[in-house]
Amino acid sequence: MLGAEEILRWGMNEFGPRFAVVTSFQKEGMVLVDMAARLGSPVRVITLNTGRLPTETHAMMATVEARYGITVERIAPDPVEVEKMVEAHGLDLFRKEVVLRKLCCQVRKVRVLDRILTHLDAYSVGLRRSQAESREAVEQKAFIGGKWKLSPLALWTAADVEEYTVRNDVPVHPLYAQGYTSIGCAPCTRAVTAEEGERAGRWWWEVEGDKECGLHFSPEGKMVRELDVLVSELMNA
Repeated sequence: MLGAEEILRWGMNEFGPRFAVVTSFQKEGMVLVDMAARLGSPVRVITLNTGRLPTETHAMMATVEARYGITVERIAPDPVEVEKMVEAHGLDLFRKEVVLRKLCCQVRKVRVLDRILTHLDAYSVGLRRSQAESREAVEQKAFIGGKWKLSPLALWTAADVEEYTVRNDVPVHPLYAQGYTSIGCAPCTRAVTAEEGERAGRWWWEVEGDKECGLHFSPEGKMVRELDVLVSELMNA
């Protein structure tokens, strides 16, 4: 079993500028940014600027740049693809049905990451097994589609993340103070109660489903076919 720092160091040393920490500046991602900075070598930090992020997330980007002396690479979705999607299904299509929410995530996040990965050999994310049932099998190192996907914190608990954050005075996203435990796009994320799970605030209006956007886990079965059709129609419009 490898330690988080050891895995992160391997990615940074092995791949140099073709390695990046991809983060939305939640606590796990901030631990990775801080850990990478302490390792001493320059590291790329990339975020997906979906166009629907909370103002607090934009503030975190500035905080990270000031604290660690790095430039956050803000990667936006293709404006033509976004325009086609909004024209076809409306700005808040994600409220209508799950497959349209998945389409929004595909255009604003998944397809953006796919484009980023063409310029990387490896990247690191803040997934933990204890975050949700859908993440229980997350591997610390996985070779997927010709790229190394590193999840150095896969075996960490929420308490481990909190302990590191406090001990190292890591900047914390302001929305945590408002009761958020998972932070994504502004219209798709809310605060949770003490009785709810970590990811209960994501797409809370959906009764069923894995509450994943597709960046880390692909939807299955009928959803895949419906989503493929919608993406194909959008790209060919």
